[in-house]
Amino acid sequence: MSKVAIQSNYDKSSAVVKAGWREVVLNDIAILVKKSWKVGDAPLPYIGLEHIDEGKLKLNGFGNSDDIISNKYRFFKGNVLFGKLRPYFRKVVLPKFDGVCSTDIWVLKPRDEIDNVFLFYFFANQKFIELAYSGSSGTRMPRADWDFIKNTKWIVPKKISEQKVIAKVLSSFDGKIDLLQRQNKTLEEMGQVLFRKWFVEEADEEWKEKPLDEIADYLNGLACQKYPPRNKIDKLPVLKIKELRNGFTENSDWATSEVADKYIIEHGDVIFSWSGSLMLKIWNGIKCVLNQHLFKVTSENYPKWFYYFWTKHHIEKFIAIADSKATTMGHIKRTDLSNSMVLIPPEEDLQKMNSEIEPILYKIILNYFQIRTLENLRDTLLSKLMNGKVNVIL
Repeated sequence: MSKVAIQSNYDKSSAVVKAGWREVVLNDIAILVKKSWKVGDAPLPYIGLEHIDEGKLKLNGFGNSDDIISNKYRFFKGNVLFGKLRPYFRKVVLPKFDGVCSTDIWVLKPRDEIDNVFLFYFFANQKFIELAYSGSSGTRMPRADWDFIKNTKWIVPKKISEQKVIAKVLSSFDGKIDLLQRQNKTLEEMGQVLFRKWFVEEADEEWKEKPLDEIADYLNGLACQKYPPRNKIDKLPVLKIKELRNGFTENSDWATSEVADKYIIEHGDVIFSWSGSLMLKIWNGIKCVLNQHLFKVTSENYPKWFYYFWTKHHIEKFIAIADSKATTMGHIKRTDLSNSMVLIPPEEDLQKMNSEIEPILYKIILNYFQIRTLENLRDTLLSKLMNGKVNVIL
């Protein structure tokens, strides 16, 4: 991509800058900080690119600097962290603690009269992401180039009060998203408590046993590279392990939508990654095509919660099996499913359990849908607010 192919949010052809806004270059509003942290310095929380969810504007955790063997960057609460490595997409966070981060992450702080939360959303804007990555340098692992991006032109509100209002509007979406995510974590824990009570602590020795693969169908996905899109309309994104973890990005693959219905994934489907990074997840994304190395788990005879929590019950064992494989990518086999037993309560007991736990699982699925809706609304509004296309009332 040409370095001049993408414009910033300031278009000279418009001749005028929106009232109350000013034209700036990036270096006028943000300072690139390169405060070093050296191995042996006081231990701190560590953020690498792996700790920043792709496209989600949030952390999925953090490490410890005690485990680091090379020098890194120091950051402080309120700094904006921007992942500059181009194979990744939109890795931007505003940490609430001091720490250390990868040198593949820009540490940024606002200039005077620039609100730091506004700056965070400024860097999360799709137009900025595209422009930053368009100027990437390097061949194997291209990195955004500050010297290229620092003099690009943008428009921002003159008053910090207006910046704060914009930041507050966008933060309200993220607050609701965070609330729903925490609620889902609590609901998941509630479901696991009930499952453990019924099938571990109070299980009846007279209950029958069946193998895991007899209570549910574990459908392996397609080799989607063999099913490319036939045109620009009849296509769907391909769900791979990376997308299962982080969702779809501009780098995700596409396949034709003209595949058997059983390989189509919808919101709420149970997906089990059986190779590489083993994980079990209720899919909370858009309609897509199932790739190989992933199971779509369904059942004609048992409710979703039953096969979901039983698969989850065995997941640690499956991870241990995969880790023991002497290959670069550990995996499990179908025989491992067959060797994993499930307790089957009488139908009457199962129905009573279902009345308690099914509402929990479907509330989780509903919350996931609301989260995705809020994320889409936030990103749409973010783009319009950062480009001055939507007014805010002070």
